[in-house]
Amino acid sequence: MPDPLPAQLQKAPLWLLVMIALSGTLAMHMFVPALPDAARALGVDNATMQRTISVYILGLAFGQLLYGPVSDGLGRRPVLLVGLALYGCAGFAAALASDIHTLILARLVQALGGCAGLALGRAIVRDSSGVDDSVRDLALLNLMLMVGPGLSPLIGSLITQTLGWRSIFLVLASLGTITLICTWRLLPETSTPSGHVSLRALGRDYIHLLRSPALVCFAIGGGCASTGIYAFITAAPFIIGTDLHRPLSEVGIYLGLLIVGMSAGNALARRLISTVSMERLLMTGVTISVVCGLSLLAVVLMNALTVAWAVGLMCLFALGAGLASPVALTLALSVDRHLVGSAAGLFGFGQMAIAALCTVAVGFGHDPALSAATVLSVSACVGLLAFSLGLSARRAATARTIAMPG
Repeated sequence: MPDPLPAQLQKAPLWLLVMIALSGTLAMHMFVPALPDAARALGVDNATMQRTISVYILGLAFGQLLYGPVSDGLGRRPVLLVGLALYGCAGFAAALASDIHTLILARLVQALGGCAGLALGRAIVRDSSGVDDSVRDLALLNLMLMVGPGLSPLIGSLITQTLGWRSIFLVLASLGTITLICTWRLLPETSTPSGHVSLRALGRDYIHLLRSPALVCFAIGGGCASTGIYAFITAAPFIIGTDLHRPLSEVGIYLGLLIVGMSAGNALARRLISTVSMERLLMTGVTISVVCGLSLLAVVLMNALTVAWAVGLMCLFALGAGLASPVALTLALSVDRHLVGSAAGLFGFGQMAIAALCTVAVGFGHDPALSAATVLSVSACVGLLAFSLGLSARRAATARTIAMPG
């Protein structure tokens, strides 16, 4: 049955939604190559400077929980404008920071502003599209969200070498300002806001969503499918350099190939959604990831790991993740049409939380390849189980709706 949309809602330009969603993730990845230079300039050690990344991830995760329900009450457009304004101002403050404490605070505010685009960009897509169109648009959005962060460390490195580390924040602030102006001029209001926002309502909305087994399962499965791969990304320099004895200069090339795999999966989802059911796409994607994760674990246990095995299996793992992720997100945002923003925030929080768990878990053990393969396998298997339970809960909810009188 098609998913009807109110006739008065206008569809936002997809290129603008890409700019909006990219703002939050670009700032996380672009600054990574500049950490040593910034540490020397501010007179702190590398571990202290790493807090600017940790604080950013925390802000990105928890901020999404706030923006979703607030946008359900006040509308996507005004809340997004506030978030982008915070993002731009914090970027300029970070560029002018004279000590590490100011920089960390500016990064926290930058994350709290940037996560508005990450959460609300997805919600806006779901507001203004039917289910099948949402899968296509979210797949393209996911593709851009993979390509952008994949290229941003390289861009950040070039900016640092030519203009200095502070210039990274000037570039990010300028991009945020441009996005703010384009949003103000071109973005229509895509939701039907309730007009009410309170802490009690916020808690009530999240409790309502967390009582939905389908949404919880899709959020957990989506996080495992899309960010479980962070385990390999975190361990890649040690696997490639230490275990496989390859120059570290090759790490960026191999990680770039993972982005190609994820992009191919997103492209397949966009092409196949009109002819293949969402359930089949979802389960096919996560099954590919499970098989590849377990195969990588077997190769490592047999001491047969090579660059070809590692990169080949991880590219296929990423392809499966790219196929499943936009479908999982669409299904999660379809659980309650009145709480799309809250659902997007909850989904985004789950992604960042699972990413953090995977990156921490991969640090345990003395063999980075074994740790990464184990985390990937567990993550993919949890994703498979979560999706299976989520689809069962969704079918049961549909059956109850059909059986209701009237």
